[in-house]
Amino acid sequence: MPRSSSESRFPQQPPRPEAQPVNSPGIIEPVTDQQTKHMTCMEVWGDSQLTERGIEMGGLEAWVYSKPYGQAQRGGDVYYASSCATGRISRLLLADVSGHGHSVAATAADLRMLMRRFVNRLDQKEFVRLLNQQFVALSRTGTFATAVVTTFFAPSRRLLISNAGHPRPLLYSAAKKEWSLLGHSGADDRRGAQNIPLGIIDLTEYEEFDVELEPGDCLMSYTDALIESRDADGEMLGEEGVLRLLKLLGDVPPEKVTEVLLEEIRERYPENLSEDDVTVMVIRINGQQPKVPLREKLVAAGRFLRTLIRSVKPGAERPPVPDFTAANVGGAIIPALGRRWRARN
Repeated sequence: MPRSSSESRFPQQPPRPEAQPVNSPGIIEPVTDQQTKHMTCMEVWGDSQLTERGIEMGGLEAWVYSKPYGQAQRGGDVYYASSCATGRISRLLLADVSGHGHSVAATAADLRMLMRRFVNRLDQKEFVRLLNQQFVALSRTGTFATAVVTTFFAPSRRLLISNAGHPRPLLYSAAKKEWSLLGHSGADDRRGAQNIPLGIIDLTEYEEFDVELEPGDCLMSYTDALIESRDADGEMLGEEGVLRLLKLLGDVPPEKVTEVLLEEIRERYPENLSEDDVTVMVIRINGQQPKVPLREKLVAAGRFLRTLIRSVKPGAERPPVPDFTAANVGGAIIPALGRRWRARN
């Protein structure tokens, strides 16, 4: 949001440290090394801070880059990733919250709690509905957000997407070797008011759709600093412009594509990427099925039991109970049940 007052062909690359503050707010400096984090069972990772991090999750890899406005260590872009108790469900959230810095910190903490509550849930409809309710409650202070929520189920390689007024994600097809926009355009009003920003009205349900991904396919989510950047002629890039630049870049490995794309955007126009928070999240499907060590399973069971016990206290955090479906619970016992799952739209 504008600053206001109130990857099959991709070659493997060596791992890459957490981003350091840059000296100039208009420059995206290359990072030579990047830490890679292995997500454990029932773990939630993320925040609204300056970061550049690789993540390994069930069936996919992800790379997150986030730089707050100017020299700030915290911004209005909130990013989270979670992994369920069996490692089969991976959820990613990217939200662009109105406001910046410490004013967003409490909201980020609330979102972390919601991510924990739904960490074992395959269906994301209720998660998105409660996400909206949180921002409706904050609307009296002028706080709202755009967001894209994705849930990846490794057994069937299907990805659920819900978009609340956020720039459309970009999908890379390894088979076609090309990028495309994923979802309805802003001019498409057939879905009514289902995809408006969080906190505007109390919707009971946001639109959701799913896609089956193949090993090597990638998805890029990003905040609006990219589409609000300008081309060399001074015209705003928009979603189509960002897509065009990605196509012009050619084959870039997924762990490098954010750095290369941001540098290209910055070179197009002097003020690009210098007047807002910048966050990009890239995921690549690796085709591997989760193999959770026994120790991680025991730790996850302990986490669940502790949360379950604490939940009996009034006002305590809800336990991360899974949805009792054939794919989720049954698939943990009989894998074939999970491989046949797809979302019911």
